Amino acid sequence: MTSPADRISDLFYYLAEDDMAQLMSYFRFRHLPKGEILWREGEPSEFIAFVVSGKLEARKETEFKGKQVIIGVISDGSIVGDAAILDRRPVGATVLAMQDSALLCIAADDFDRLLEEQPILGMKLLKSMMLIMSTRMRHMAGRLAAIF
Repeated sequence: MTSPADRISDLFYYLAEDDMAQLMSYFRFRHLPKGEILWREGEPSEFIAFVVSGKLEARKETEFKGKQVIIGVISDGSIVGDAAILDRRPVGATVLAMQDSALLCIAADDFDRLLEEQPILGMKLLKSMMLIMSTRMRHMAGRLAAIF
């Protein structure tokens, strides 16, 4: 079984062990109990969440008031809130915990401060985020191709 420290290291693929202590000063841990909502569609984005353990569900409002469709499941090793925090637009989906989850969160202001104060460290974090997102896109493309 993988330890939480190993899972965190996997999230930050391009960072050396020495970088981790510096990086963690910008982050905070958050426990999200099963059923709790991380944020609702349309709310302002205030942070990015790296999923250390657990599973989250993303839901999007439909044209039928009060009805939602599940658009994705976010599990450990992934991130959520990345798009909204980069373009500073409201969150595009409601995200809730399908099971107890451990998140490593960085607030928008701390993300900006990291990029300004530690540009090399910030670049490594951005590369790690891009790796996670490109892996997610590959999986999504594969699932889509399997449908057809």
